[in-house]
Amino acid sequence: MNKTILLMGAPNVGKSAIFNRLTGLNVRVANYTGTTVDYAGGAMKLGAEMIDLIDVPGTYSLCATCEAERVAVEMICGRSGSDCPRTTSSACCIDSTGVALEPDHKPCLIVYVLDAGNFEAGLYLLLQLLELEVPLLVALNRGDLAQEKGYLIDIEALSDQLNVPVIPTIAVNGEGIDQLQEQMLAYLNPERENPPEKPGIKATWENVEALVNRVFYKIQPPVSSKKDRWDQMLTRPWPGLLLAVLILAAIFAGIVGIGMGLRQFLLLPLFRGLIIPPLVMLVSELLPPGIIQNIFIGEYGFLVKGLEWPFTLVLPYVLSFYAVLNLVEDSGYMPRLAILLDGLFNRVGLAGSGIIPLTLGYGCGIPAIMASRSLSSRKERLIVTILICLAVPCISQTGAFISLLAARSAAVMVSVFLFSWLVMIVAGLILNRIIKGDQLESMVEIPDLLLPRLDGIMKKLYLRLKLYITDGALPMIGAVAVAAVLYETGIMAAWGRAISPLVTGWLRLPEEAAAPLVLGILRRELAVLPLLDLELTTLQLFTGAIVGLFYVPCIAIIATVAREFKPLFALFIFLLTTGLAFLVGGLLTRLGALFI
Repeated sequence: MNKTILLMGAPNVGKSAIFNRLTGLNVRVANYTGTTVDYAGGAMKLGAEMIDLIDVPGTYSLCATCEAERVAVEMICGRSGSDCPRTTSSACCIDSTGVALEPDHKPCLIVYVLDAGNFEAGLYLLLQLLELEVPLLVALNRGDLAQEKGYLIDIEALSDQLNVPVIPTIAVNGEGIDQLQEQMLAYLNPERENPPEKPGIKATWENVEALVNRVFYKIQPPVSSKKDRWDQMLTRPWPGLLLAVLILAAIFAGIVGIGMGLRQFLLLPLFRGLIIPPLVMLVSELLPPGIIQNIFIGEYGFLVKGLEWPFTLVLPYVLSFYAVLNLVEDSGYMPRLAILLDGLFNRVGLAGSGIIPLTLGYGCGIPAIMASRSLSSRKERLIVTILICLAVPCISQTGAFISLLAARSAAVMVSVFLFSWLVMIVAGLILNRIIKGDQLESMVEIPDLLLPRLDGIMKKLYLRLKLYITDGALPMIGAVAVAAVLYETGIMAAWGRAISPLVTGWLRLPEEAAAPLVLGILRRELAVLPLLDLELTTLQLFTGAIVGLFYVPCIAIIATVAREFKPLFALFIFLLTTGLAFLVGGLLTRLGALFI
C-alpha cells in the first residue's frame, strides 16, 4: 500500500493548482466511502517511492458544518464520524489534546495550503492540525497577491512560531513547487532526525490574532487598482446586473459558437468520413443482413448512432461548455455572481450561492445535486435539487437541443432556454411557499480576480473530457445498444403504438416520436437526439425539445436523488417531471398553433 499525503486548506486557496502541479495528469476522482462527496486523488513520485496524494475537500475548521467538511475530518481521523471525539449528529470535532489515529489509515504527512492573500482566515484550521499527531508542513501560496495588497509575511518568523517548514509558492506558475517536493521528501525520509515538536499554541482566535501580529506586516497602504474597480462593478447592482447579463450572453454564445465549429469542421468529418464507414463495411462483410447486423449498423445501430450521437452531437458542446466554465471559474467571477444574485435568489428561498450548483447542473445533474450539500439548509437543498431535475438541461441534453434547433431556428433554440429559466423562477416561488423550513444565512468565500492561465484551463478540460468519456459517452453507447435491440425486436414499436394517442393526439407529434421517450429514461438526451432524423415542423421541434427538457431525469440522477434524500422523493421527482413534460408540451403545441 502506498503512503498517503493529504493536501488540505480552506476553499479557494489554490489547493487544486498545487495538486495539479504535483500530480500532473495522473488524477482520479472518487466518492468517499459511504457518501457522495467527490475528492481528487493522484499518484506522485517522491524519490524512489510512489505516493498517493489526496486533495481533501476544503474546510475552515475541524468542527465540520457540512458533509464535505465531515469527509475532510474523517480523512484525517482515519475513522468514521461516530468514532471521533466530541461528535455531534452532523459533524466530527477533534479534541484539543489530539487524536491517536488508526495506524492503517493514518496519513504520513499533511501539506497545508495557506493563502497569503487571506492570511488570518486560514490560521485557525492550521493551529488545529498542528495539535494532531501527524507531520505537517505549510505551503504559503499566493504571496504575489499579498504584495499587491501591500502586505508582507515574515516567512522565517512564521516557521519559527509554528515549528514547521513554511514554503512560499505561487501555484499558478509553478514557483516554489520544487522546494515543496524537496520538503515532502525530507519528511518521508525514515532516517530523518528528531521530528519537530508541536508548537504548543492552542487553536483559539486569540492565538491566531497574536500570531498575525508577530509575522504579518502592512508595508504600504493598498492602492486602488483596475482589479479593485472591476471587483466593485461586478458585485454592485449597477452596473453588476447589466454586466452579468452581458457575461452570461457571451458564455452562451461562446458555448454554441465553439461547439458548432468543432462539430461542423472537425468531429462530423472525422466520424462520418473516416471512422464510421470502415466499421459499416466491416460489419456488412462479417454479418449477413438481418436483425444482428441491424443492431450494429441499422436504424439505431450502436456502431453508427452509438458513435455519432455522443461524439459528434454532444462532445463538441461538452468541450465548449467546460472550456468556458473553466475560464469563468478560474477568473473568480462565480462567487461574485452569487453575491450579486443573492437578493433575487432570496425570493425563491435560496441564497445567492445556489447559483453554483445550478450552474454545475448545466454540466451534469449528479455533481450539481451533490454540490447542494454546501447549502445552509435542507430547504435550500430540496429546492435546488427539484429545479435541477425539473428544468436544468445537462450538457449532453444542451448539445442535443443545439444540434436539433440551431440550424433550423436560433430563435426557437434560445426560446427553449428562456422558457426553462421562466419555469425555474415560477417553480422556485411555488416551492419556497410549499417547502417548510427557515432560510439560513450563508457565507461565500470571495477569491481574488485572476487572469485565467491557458495551461490550467487545458489541464482541467482534459480531466473533464476523460470523465465525459467514462461517465457520459460510454453509458450513452450502451443505451443506444439497448435501443437497437428494442427497435429490431419490435418492442419499441409496440411501445410507440401503446402511447400513440398521447404522442399524436395530445403532443401532435408523429408516432415515431414515441420511441425516444423510452430511451429518455436511460439517458435524458436520448429523448431529443432521435428527433433529428424525423421530418418535423418548427412547432413540433419546439414541442419535442420542451418535452425532452422536462422529461424524467436519467436513471443515474434518480438514483442520486434517492441516495441523497429518500426513494420516495426520487419517485416524486419521476412523476413530477414526466407529468409536467406532457402537460406543458401539449399546452404549448396548442398555444403555438394559434399563432402559426
